[in-house]
Amino acid sequence: MSNQRISLKEKIGYGLGDAASSMFWKLFGMYLMFFYTDIFGINAAIVGTMFLITRVWDSLFDPVVGVISDRTETRWGKFRPYLLWMALPFGVMGVLIFTTPDLSDTGKIVYAYVTYSLMMMVYSLINVPYASLLGVISANPKERTALSSYRMIFAFLGSILVLVLVDPLVGTFSNWHSQTSLSLGWSMAALVFAIIAIVFFLCTFSWTKERIHPIKETENSLKEDIGDLIRNRPWWILLGAGIAALIFNSIRDGAAVYYFKYYAVAPEVLDWGLFGSTLSITTVYLVLGQAANIVGILFVTPIANRIGKKNTYLFAMICATIFSVAFYFVGKENITMMLVLQVLISVCAGSIFPLLWAMYADIADYSEWRTGRRATGLIFSSSSMSQKFGWSIGGALTGWLLAYFGFQANVVQTQDVQDGIRMMLSLLPAIGTILSVLFILFYPLNEAKLKGITIELASKRASRG
Repeated sequence: MSNQRISLKEKIGYGLGDAASSMFWKLFGMYLMFFYTDIFGINAAIVGTMFLITRVWDSLFDPVVGVISDRTETRWGKFRPYLLWMALPFGVMGVLIFTTPDLSDTGKIVYAYVTYSLMMMVYSLINVPYASLLGVISANPKERTALSSYRMIFAFLGSILVLVLVDPLVGTFSNWHSQTSLSLGWSMAALVFAIIAIVFFLCTFSWTKERIHPIKETENSLKEDIGDLIRNRPWWILLGAGIAALIFNSIRDGAAVYYFKYYAVAPEVLDWGLFGSTLSITTVYLVLGQAANIVGILFVTPIANRIGKKNTYLFAMICATIFSVAFYFVGKENITMMLVLQVLISVCAGSIFPLLWAMYADIADYSEWRTGRRATGLIFSSSSMSQKFGWSIGGALTGWLLAYFGFQANVVQTQDVQDGIRMMLSLLPAIGTILSVLFILFYPLNEAKLKGITIELASKRASRG
């Protein structure tokens, strides 16, 4: 089983699941703060606090989903059924988040808290089992790295789809029936993405297969699973590295729209004739970043197979730190250099995420090898938890920093605000990459150790029959 090859169709099917998730994750990361402040009319500091509270709660909810999915038994397996059960609720909540009912200021805040919290819980219920699939589709570490790469390529393709279409769709739907309504434009655009996401999730459910079963047939107690996780040193290290890397990405993503609206001097650059509107420099910047992420993913598998996942991760994060610091010194009119550095940073950032997911699968094997018990869902839920917790901190910091610098929506910003937004795309995110490097330096699972673990586990599964 450790040498089993996974078909191209199954790799694509697995990738489509993250394309579905990433469409809305990218909407949240790039546009939700902007949507709440500039479209729905909520104060930036309030939004930042909401992001922290709801995402921290949701991060804690992820391990609950992991424990439940580990104990799920159906004819479709442990994890695949959640893709079927949660696809429609995911789409519905995605639309409701970008719907703006006519409410008082307090009512808007309550509505935002409720819809965003529910969306994040549904996201956990579909994404934690989806992530856990990586640990049970194949036992081959190289196949897992390849699956993880497919996952991230499709994730960034989903993100590109959103970034290319969101402005044209919002513009088109905002002008229905000769009436201008940005609120309607956003909710209808979200509906389009929701339909696509539902179809993608159903494809993942249909095209993938669970193959790996635990050596130990008896059900683990929750106390045993959590105790194993707490004593798992590689898990703690990877958790810290992942949170730091996601703080880096979330601050850059959250500040990008503000950077080009309120700081950079740039015109709209491309006529998008298909929808009768234009692509702004913001969209070009973001799409270039997603395309560069894919380039990073394409390079990461051969490089990691040659020098190891840990060394590849270290190299990528060190380069991302250097390029992020360089971004601070780019002038507001130097659009070309902004785009060049965005590409370089995104190549580095894109390469680390398939590494993180593959390393979590390695940690699941390490835990089973060390304890004789397998808790794939719980371990992968921690990766989702780190993702959300990193975005929680980064998203909250984005709102708080905007408020701290004195940001006011839809007005010309002061020099202090512009300087602050400038740092939010450069120096402040670089702190996250430095922390990520410091964590991963202590990661102990090298390729030689993992090879021995894989062989030993395969032998035990074979003897079990």
